Amino acid sequence: MKTKDLLLDLLARPSVTPNDAGCMDVLGDFLRDNGFRVEMTTFGEVQNFWAIHGDKDKAPLTVLAGHTDVVPAGDEKLWQTPPFEPTEKNGYLYARGAADMKTGVAAMCVAAVDFIHANPDYNGSIAVMLTADEEGPALDGIRKFMPYLVEQGICMDYAVFTEPSSVDTLGDMIKNGRRGSMHAYLKIVGKQGHVAYPDNAANPNHAMGAIITALSREVWCEGNDNFPATSTQIWAMSGGVGASNVIPGEANLSFNFRFSTELTSADIERRVEAIVQSELQKEYAETGKNYDYQLTYEVCGEPFLTREGELVNAMREACTEVLGVTPVLSTSGGTSDARFVAPFGVQVVEFGPVNATIHQVNECVKVADIEPLKQTYQRLLEKLHG
Repeated sequence: MKTKDLLLDLLARPSVTPNDAGCMDVLGDFLRDNGFRVEMTTFGEVQNFWAIHGDKDKAPLTVLAGHTDVVPAGDEKLWQTPPFEPTEKNGYLYARGAADMKTGVAAMCVAAVDFIHANPDYNGSIAVMLTADEEGPALDGIRKFMPYLVEQGICMDYAVFTEPSSVDTLGDMIKNGRRGSMHAYLKIVGKQGHVAYPDNAANPNHAMGAIITALSREVWCEGNDNFPATSTQIWAMSGGVGASNVIPGEANLSFNFRFSTELTSADIERRVEAIVQSELQKEYAETGKNYDYQLTYEVCGEPFLTREGELVNAMREACTEVLGVTPVLSTSGGTSDARFVAPFGVQVVEFGPVNATIHQVNECVKVADIEPLKQTYQRLLEKLHG
């Protein structure tokens, strides 16, 4: 099967998280017909997919990984073509999920089949892992599926996520790591009162202001050769009851950390706690006002890095040989499902189409990139399993 034919079938399916819309059935039939053993596992409302060729105990095991779910199309009137009717126009293929990430999924599956047919006696084993919960909460997808597979005796050596890593041209960037991500939620509890009688109240907004200043000025880490300095960004804050003459009784702050391998989430939690306590103590010393606080955290993922070695070198060489480019290694961008695999000691990279239009109206991929992407994945398999 041609990569484009498989891709068109996937793009026509409105697989908005957590609805797979039959994508895994299509891929399962294709891989099963070519000698893969296919298993579907459901957690909650989310379907997860595992297909393996060869003995799971035969190393190396390379896993080609991705997701079939896509973000909503938004206002379809803003699209120049219907988002779930893949349309080729001026050398580009338009559809929701074209770049993120159905082109990569189709290409990796066809690459695996073509490699196996060309190399029936290859070393090791090859698998495909998919979920329909990457673009959403990411609670019932790879986060749960990876530990489940490990319990089944699966021991991955390499994992290649077909995330759209390229920036300007196909193959110009490979992601060999990602920053950690953690949300923090802070509630400051004071005493509600009348704005004309501040002595009878304790304004949590004032205390929160000092904490915000301290958090924003803190140098969390300077980063390293592979990661930029850790940053924190406030993404929501509230403190009021809706009346202009009332000092509120509580204030709330939500903020995010993107952090390097110089820190763990536990390190950041300890430092945030120390800052909050210090600023509230200062507030008491200056005003005599007491405040209580609550801090909770949501760790989205710890930072990880796959250093130059078998997988990184093979991926880079495949890009150079097939695409004629020398990719740079990067840990930039947001999080991906790779964060749930790397902690198990797996070498992980992300490589895929140009990401310029992901999550946007008129998402698209260059038609001329589709087959070379497949060929690059196939060349990678040749290097790892030849």
